[in-house]
Amino acid sequence: MASSFGFGGSNAVTKAGTTSVNTAQTHMLDEHVLTPASINSIELHGAVNTRRSLLDHVLNPVVEEAAAQGTTLGQVLDHIGAATKKLARFDIFKEDGFSVFLSEAPRPDSGVPADRTELDISIRVKEKSRLVFSAGTDFGNTEGSAYTNAVARNVFGGAETLSVNASAGTRTRSAYNATLSAPVNGNPDLRLSAEALRSVTQKPWASHEEQLTGGNLRLAWLNENSDTHAVVYSAAWRQLTGLAATASPTVRADAGDSFKSSLTHTFTRDRRDNPMLPQSGYLLRSISELAGWGPLTGDVSFAKTEVEATGALPVSVPGVQGNSGVFVSGGFRMGVLYPLPLGYSLTGLTQPSRINDRFQLGGPTDVRGFKLGGLGPHDGVDAVGGDVYTAGSVNAYLPLPRTGPDSPLRLQLFANAGRLVAINSSTGKKSKEGNRKTLSMSSAAVLKGVGSALSELTNGVPSLAAGIGLVYAHPVARFELNFSLPLVQRKGEEGRKGFQVGVGINFL
Repeated sequence: MASSFGFGGSNAVTKAGTTSVNTAQTHMLDEHVLTPASINSIELHGAVNTRRSLLDHVLNPVVEEAAAQGTTLGQVLDHIGAATKKLARFDIFKEDGFSVFLSEAPRPDSGVPADRTELDISIRVKEKSRLVFSAGTDFGNTEGSAYTNAVARNVFGGAETLSVNASAGTRTRSAYNATLSAPVNGNPDLRLSAEALRSVTQKPWASHEEQLTGGNLRLAWLNENSDTHAVVYSAAWRQLTGLAATASPTVRADAGDSFKSSLTHTFTRDRRDNPMLPQSGYLLRSISELAGWGPLTGDVSFAKTEVEATGALPVSVPGVQGNSGVFVSGGFRMGVLYPLPLGYSLTGLTQPSRINDRFQLGGPTDVRGFKLGGLGPHDGVDAVGGDVYTAGSVNAYLPLPRTGPDSPLRLQLFANAGRLVAINSSTGKKSKEGNRKTLSMSSAAVLKGVGSALSELTNGVPSLAAGIGLVYAHPVARFELNFSLPLVQRKGEEGRKGFQVGVGINFL
């Protein structure tokens, strides 16, 4: 964001964030930065569609901080700069539309000299368009889609945003959602949002499609360390339908309706220099979900946790000064799903996890060299998922000839491995729920099954693949074309020898 600080109507302005100003300005700032100062008045121009109460949350603390004894001009400038950055984070003002002008307030006629300079501050902003319509293509992990989107900004004058989206994709046949979000207590780093959604997703690796109808209530915030947190309550009616003629008994047993009510917390710490192709830095992420237990209703109950850690380091090359363009990266992911009894008990009978809640592993965006869902338990042609998994990857990136060290195009060498294991539910007791036969496990059997699955992760060499390929880091998504060779593959798993195309935003 470029903020401007003008003094007393002078044509000389200092652009915040730039590294050079003229000599006269520098001398003037050095001369006055330690001058005692306070704020007499603040005026904000251009926010015609924004409520006064929202602006007061940002600007009143600036006046109060400047009223403290010993406040200097430099500190006032810092407070004003922080306030304009905060205004920009509401995403209702144009980043290049901020200008701040300072002038000395008229002194009283009493003749008594003031102990510090009183400032009148004028802030000018330009609001973004309130209505935006867009259409185009979007990319997620293993999927591309076409979408239309309508966004209404500053709906009620408090930086609220209403977004309505419709899309159709390669896996998600159709998806519709509407989201209304707003800052909490005038804080752009603390937002509350409500979402309604409906989608139909094909899952050919498990011979079915899933229809989902539900809603989310989300509270997200950014802490002082620039880490993001989000707490989400979700309620979703899931229909597992559209079974193929070759669908396995496992898929057929889970077909039909289920209702999931869950609470999820997501933590993200991202210190990478580029999210699509980082050459340095690291990413830490954790996702914890509790469904169906305690006050949460529904007919599925479990605790589910995933953790992810990735990092990248540049590599110096002898004879090359500065950035060589060569770097290595590594990543690790792990997840555990622990079935729970419904209600408040921890010792009651528990149903095994369903196929639409289990983990899937394998594909061009995680364990390359395997088909989508190619790792882990299979029933016939269907990848039925697992309850515990680990996956890791080591990558080396080299610049192509004549492309330079900063090119988004790279040659990639990789080796990745993974293991996906299901809890053994064969010791469970069969029961009947309506017209559907189910299998129930005791709490002791679940604990033993999870422990056995965790132990199985380290039993023998994991499924392993290596390869070489090209990577292109577009600002919207990352594209990979790899030649992969599975080196270790367990019985029933589906490897992918040869070329594999990956498009996504989050790669292992």
